[in-house]
Amino acid sequence: MSYELKRLQIKAKQSIYTLLSGDNLSKLHGEGYDFSELREYQIGDDIRKINWTISAKLGKPYVKELHANRELSIVVATLMDGSLYFGDGNEKQKKLTEVATTLAYATQHQNDLLKGFSFYKTDTYETPPTKHLFHVEEFSKQMFEARLLNQKLNYKKSLETLFKKTYKPSLLFVISDFLEEVDLSLLSQKHEVIAIIIRDREEENPNILGEVTLRSPISKIRFDTFLGKKSIQKYRKRVMEHDRRLQEHFSTYNIRYIKVFTDEDVVSRLVELF
Repeated sequence: MSYELKRLQIKAKQSIYTLLSGDNLSKLHGEGYDFSELREYQIGDDIRKINWTISAKLGKPYVKELHANRELSIVVATLMDGSLYFGDGNEKQKKLTEVATTLAYATQHQNDLLKGFSFYKTDTYETPPTKHLFHVEEFSKQMFEARLLNQKLNYKKSLETLFKKTYKPSLLFVISDFLEEVDLSLLSQKHEVIAIIIRDREEENPNILGEVTLRSPISKIRFDTFLGKKSIQKYRKRVMEHDRRLQEHFSTYNIRYIKVFTDEDVVSRLVELF
């Protein structure tokens, strides 16, 4: 294990005592009820229990049953590709790892059930449903060490896989830079979803650099351009419009969210969320 990864894990482990002060995480239990089952409609079922949103997406009628929520099941899912490879030092990938690791340690510390997912271009890493520290640290290690340059994730397929593999209704954290169009509506019908956006400040507010050669971290494409005042204003307008649509999506489906910049303290941002 690298020294930098170990330092990140120690920082995350120490920070959970601040995160858990006042029992912050337990506030996410909501109303105390959750879905015990999501299944296809059967003759005799009460039609008032049909979830029309899920039924429309899956092409068959589905019903949901409720039960009192006792043990909190937490899912931490990361969407990872070359877009996280931004700037010097790969800080976005490191910050994503720190956020996911902090949430995983907090879950383990509270003796709740953790399920971790990391989605990549060609494969998916997942932990078993666990309360063991070993699985938390392996989850952290593979996110930190993943090679993302020139990788492009299929977000739609990844989220469909997440829906299919998350059987138990859960508190589900989805962590990404959310620079692609992402649809969390199906997940929100079964789970309490929280989106955590990882960004670098220069991504949203680039400096005036004049003539530069840029390289896409996803497609290997290199191109010459001019980063002047007008081009930066146009770029910032597009980013703001993208984020406005993203926020509307979250609001429509009752998804809470926060944005964490690479230079921010993770635990203070999470405490604000809780």
